[in-house]
Amino acid sequence: MTHQVAAALPLTVGIDVGGTNIRASVVDGDGEVLDTVQSPTPHSARALEDALDRAVRELCRRHPIGAVGLAVAGFINGDRSSVRFAPHLPWQDAPVAARLGERLELPVILEHDANAAAWAEYRFGAAAGGHNVVLVAIGTGIGAALLIEGKLYRGSHGVAPELGHLQVVPQGRVCPCGKHGCWERYCSGTALADTAVELLATDPARSTVLAREVYRDPGSLTGRRVAGAAQDGDPVALAAMADFARWLGLGLAFVSDIFDPDLIVIAGGVSSSAPLFLDEAREEYARALTGAGHRPLARIRTTQLGEAAGMIGAAELARAVLDEPGRRPSRVARSGR
Repeated sequence: MTHQVAAALPLTVGIDVGGTNIRASVVDGDGEVLDTVQSPTPHSARALEDALDRAVRELCRRHPIGAVGLAVAGFINGDRSSVRFAPHLPWQDAPVAARLGERLELPVILEHDANAAAWAEYRFGAAAGGHNVVLVAIGTGIGAALLIEGKLYRGSHGVAPELGHLQVVPQGRVCPCGKHGCWERYCSGTALADTAVELLATDPARSTVLAREVYRDPGSLTGRRVAGAAQDGDPVALAAMADFARWLGLGLAFVSDIFDPDLIVIAGGVSSSAPLFLDEAREEYARALTGAGHRPLARIRTTQLGEAAGMIGAAELARAVLDEPGRRPSRVARSGR
């Protein structure tokens, strides 16, 4: 898309509605972030919607805005108007799009945060040119999205694909979802920390630095800290990272057996440590794939858009809504609204 064409498209706001912070960005037709505001996430539904209202209005004072998209870590209904459930947010069966749209007098759409990130990567980043694409967002847990021939696949009820809760170890680690042995319990930032703690329990002398941390506060160890220790050559951290890489490769093989994608994008906070695990994960994936050696392998890339992907994708999906009959507002929101 040329800059001249993109400039003619309306500006939209994409909002990453996280459990800790709200980040709202103005995004243009090239997927460029022009302006951002951020605030803590309130703990009640009314206070959260007030905060979203304030964030959009602040951006509207500086830019002409045509629509708003919210990237939400939770279950979104089929027409992307309501949040069915979000584990870290105060919404349950909440018609958020209608309520916020009425307040702002702008079209508002909702999208699962992984779907929004996948759409951004497809339009502007690492998934560009892919046909059947899987995005795996690895952070505290695993979020996932699927694009089939350039279209987001949401399933019959708007909640697909929940890849993080594929059971990879029967009767394995307990998962907050209520099951045991879910993929994200072995392949996530949380899993990295849990694996390191288990390794230290069997041989604490292998890592004096991590052992001291766990001894002082067993719950203080994080995946980010383990990745940092691995970067420094800590043996337990490196062993935990190798275990993570193995589970990532195995999980991607399962996913490829089901969806046969030509491209896989690794996103989320853990992706920043990709040099520590991605080559090993690719090798494990190539070994574990059904029919290995007799079928093409999916390309595996890391995110190009990073933490901004969810906001950019939500804004781009909101822009698409403006082309639907009856959805373009009679005037965009501007200063003084």
